[in-house]
Amino acid sequence: MRVIICGAGQVGYNIAAYLSREDNDVTIIDVNPLIIAQINDDLDVNGIVGHGSSPDVLDQAGASDADIIIAVTHSDEINMVACQVAHSLFNVPKKIARVRDQHYLDPAWSNLFSRQHMPIDVIVSPEIEVARAISQRLSVPGTTNVIPLADGKVHFAGVTCNEKCPVVNTPLRQLTNLFPDLNVEVVAMVRGTQALLPDSDDQILIGDEVFFCVDTRHLRRALVAFGHEEKEARRLVIVGGGNIGYELVSLLVREQKDLRIKVIERDEDRAVYLSEQLERVVVLHGDGLDRDILEEADIEHAETLIAVTDDDEANILGSILAKQYGCERVITLVNKNVYMPLINHLGIDAVVSPRAITVSTIMQNVRRGRIKALHNIRDGFAEVIEAEASDTSTIVNTPIEELDLPQQIIIGAIVRKDLVIIPRPDTVIRAGDRVIILATQGQARRIERMFSVQVDLM
Repeated sequence: MRVIICGAGQVGYNIAAYLSREDNDVTIIDVNPLIIAQINDDLDVNGIVGHGSSPDVLDQAGASDADIIIAVTHSDEINMVACQVAHSLFNVPKKIARVRDQHYLDPAWSNLFSRQHMPIDVIVSPEIEVARAISQRLSVPGTTNVIPLADGKVHFAGVTCNEKCPVVNTPLRQLTNLFPDLNVEVVAMVRGTQALLPDSDDQILIGDEVFFCVDTRHLRRALVAFGHEEKEARRLVIVGGGNIGYELVSLLVREQKDLRIKVIERDEDRAVYLSEQLERVVVLHGDGLDRDILEEADIEHAETLIAVTDDDEANILGSILAKQYGCERVITLVNKNVYMPLINHLGIDAVVSPRAITVSTIMQNVRRGRIKALHNIRDGFAEVIEAEASDTSTIVNTPIEELDLPQQIIIGAIVRKDLVIIPRPDTVIRAGDRVIILATQGQARRIERMFSVQVDLM
């Protein structure tokens, strides 16, 4: 597959890294020659210096033979024009653009991105995607990560196991005996800085982050089994009223009527704007690191603080202060990789990475085969993939134990109509099944082949 990526920032770099590891022909374009030089040294890609919207540059990048263009520069307008040029001059089949400015996404202008006007097949809005990810974590308290799959019939969830966890120091093979009617499968663990794909003899230790697939009807019971019985938060404090904060509050107000939300915003003009635009929300002008402002927000009685400013350090410090002042739970937005290993040691309950979420959303639209959903876990350690088996898929009608799957591919759940199956060695996948898989990065291409049908290979 030939892919052109416009923009070599964190998102563009990570997409290029994923695709190049899977033997795709990747070209990445950026105006910064130093970044392109570094990428040419680091990755097996073709780096080109120039503007991604320039016809000459796209021609040099091989747009006439490209399968996909992914435009993720820092400019919405360049991203949109790059897709337009790729379509009009080079007939690139699939065009993906990141668009941050929500005015472009107003339903009133929905016709803008049609094939007759500005033909973009997939528009990715990081602000909307991050707001959804935070909302999902709020809806299932106690989780570090939670993803609904197979039309909501299965959840993939992560939890941190503390001293209250009743299955600490218990081999995973004993979970079935302890909870015989609980449809749950542990598929990964993170211990300190080490990510593990556990076998049946591995034990859960205090401090481990455990990832599991579970029948949605058993989700709450599974959380209890891992030591989490938190109630859904009703009193929220959100620090940061930028685009992400605004989208999050708007989403929460639309979906839940009984929330008490307070927003802390440092910029006075922005605070005034938020107070005018957001209904049933208290907006406070001030710094989320200021004790007086936190006390005015009644942080002591808040059930969750969500820090979503554009400053990682402020988000982390504000979250730590909130916990010290009595807030029950904190969710923290972090962009920089360097802080990730520190998070568990700082008492932060859940971290949201806009870069990882954006990469996951884009990669979901790049994958071939019958891939229905794809989510990046722990900054690229693994991917959770939902795929549909067809009559010609190589994995159907054969017991799982005979599929000769590598250890790096774990089948976590199978959905057959309304039935959720936690797989055992003798389980057989049938055509039409939705299969939930956790796989390390290097196995993604193999999964595509497993679920490919003839039409996908043409």
